[in-house]
Amino acid sequence: MRAVVQRVLSASVTAASRNPSEIAGGLLVLLGVAPGDTLAEAEWMSRKLVHLRIFDDDTGRMNRSVHDTGGEMLLVSQFTLYGDASRGNRPGFSGSADFETARPLYESVVRLTGQELGRPVSTGWYGESMQVALVNNGPVTLILDTPRRP
Repeated sequence: MRAVVQRVLSASVTAASRNPSEIAGGLLVLLGVAPGDTLAEAEWMSRKLVHLRIFDDDTGRMNRSVHDTGGEMLLVSQFTLYGDASRGNRPGFSGSADFETARPLYESVVRLTGQELGRPVSTGWYGESMQVALVNNGPVTLILDTPRRP
């Protein structure tokens, strides 16, 4: 599982004929699922997202999590995080899990993250074309990959 995590002042996602999903401040997370990912990766990613210390404390040091700050989270599925453009000019997506495998794992991350955070997580709409807008704070952007299994 791979996530692009951005500390934001605000973020929103829209899709055709849907009301926008938006947050005032916290984390925007773009999430990709790889073949072979399981509930164990979803649990790891959920804990990591909630407790990742990338918000400033009173001394200006990154020492607080979204949980600590009371911030919000917007979680958007993005299979293109596993795109491979190393050969040719058009990316291949064989590194992404198929729709039927990825969707329940994405939904598990949303559910588990909300439980760990203690409040609902805003989301995009799985499998739909979406437009994401954000105001990055810092800017702070990290890429997280779940640990490799033996």
